[in-house]
Amino acid sequence: MMLELIRDKVNQALVEEFELEPAQMTPEARLKEDLGLDSLDVVDMVIVLESAFDFKIRDKAALAKITTLGDVVDFISVLAETGSGGREVSAV
Repeated sequence: MMLELIRDKVNQALVEEFELEPAQMTPEARLKEDLGLDSLDVVDMVIVLESAFDFKIRDKAALAKITTLGDVVDFISVLAETGSGGREVSAV
């Protein structure tokens, strides 16, 4: 159930910020190719998600591995499971 709540919150935040269609928001959707996010949008996405979930991401290597919406949800879910909310996160 937690995963579903995270997915919904990620989807809502990204739909609002980037004016995406809710139908586009599938786990397989690639951030750049399918959702049309460029490198600056990805930076904005990180800021939006940090705000939505109350944490800071500093691990650039972990960010580089995120290519799909499902990867984003999985990343957030790991943070939630490890209790990293509200703290700076440097590794997954």
